[in-house]
Amino acid sequence: MRYLTAGESHGPGLTTIIEGLPAGMPLLSEDINVELKRRQGGHGRGARMKIEKDRAQITAGIRHGKTLGAPVAIFVENKDWKHWETVMSIDPVDEKHEASRKVSRPRPGHADLVGGMKYGHRDMRNVLERSSARETTVRVAAGAVAKQLLRELGIIVAAHVLEIGGVRANLTRDYTVSEIADIANESPVRTLDKEIEQAMMDKIDDTKKKGDTIGGIVEVVVGGVPAGLGSYVQWDKKLDAKIARAIVSINAFKGAEFGVGFEAARKYGSEVMDEIVWSKDSGYTRTSNNLGGFEGGMTNGMPIVVRGVMKPIPTLYKPLQSVDIDTKEPFTASVERSDSSAVPAASVVAENVVAWEVACAVLDKFDSDRFDVLKKHVEEHRELTRDF
Repeated sequence: MRYLTAGESHGPGLTTIIEGLPAGMPLLSEDINVELKRRQGGHGRGARMKIEKDRAQITAGIRHGKTLGAPVAIFVENKDWKHWETVMSIDPVDEKHEASRKVSRPRPGHADLVGGMKYGHRDMRNVLERSSARETTVRVAAGAVAKQLLRELGIIVAAHVLEIGGVRANLTRDYTVSEIADIANESPVRTLDKEIEQAMMDKIDDTKKKGDTIGGIVEVVVGGVPAGLGSYVQWDKKLDAKIARAIVSINAFKGAEFGVGFEAARKYGSEVMDEIVWSKDSGYTRTSNNLGGFEGGMTNGMPIVVRGVMKPIPTLYKPLQSVDIDTKEPFTASVERSDSSAVPAASVVAENVVAWEVACAVLDKFDSDRFDVLKKHVEEHRELTRDF
């Protein structure tokens, strides 16, 4: 299964085409719209979210509420396009309009300058429009389709925020994936720690007053995962590697870790490895989950636990020093509309890109032309691994 996305931040809209879904899988526009709405929420979002009311329009691949096995096309309209029709016109415009909203002062930490160098764009709006996090709208749409597939197979994905700007949640117990989803969805900063929720919001508000931005850490947990997804036989078949790539491909994400992650560097092996037990009811399980559900690049049947770190958004209302590429004179960077913190929304993006990779791994392993056959094979596999 694969997908491509197309579209600019202030263009007519965003598109994704998904290829490889099994035929006969239930799928409604509302399954996607739920995720799009979640992505737009969270304390710290900017004015753009007051304009856009993202709704998915499925234009191909679905008939009477079920997939056809053909490519599924999804379009999300940009409501703000009406204010940018000339600036972002697909057809040629005169010189005056061509120069309108031109960007010649690249923002530090963004794709502006390097993208301009790479493609020869003297107007770096050609770069920022595509490199904008607005593109994650249709990545979430694709992930929503993946989540629907996984949900039908008994696999649940949820995410929450661990830290924002140094304010960290203190989790005193383990949570089920369903609990994570329910609690995070009720929190304006998507945290499980109600006692730290206000401190996170205060940090975001204080940062906004300063014209600055902050990042944070999000965690994604996947429950109900069958053992044996991924492979140890080649480096590019390891599922944890694919998930790590997906996490750091999200705008502004700079790292990923599984289970205890980098903390493993400060522990003994006896403190990190998850001991194996077996019972008639559950089959093989582990007494802990320090490795985040992976051994040898494969799922081991425990929940997948992956975290991603998001840097502060590079667009600042108190812009940093830059250079005008036309005059080569020092200037402050250009200012575009921005959030003071998008960490809560980024947790939803992370949740959906992880769901996509897990769904792909499921379809790689099992017969996936027909959804009814897929469900049967997944259940048979669960029984085989339980009795191994």
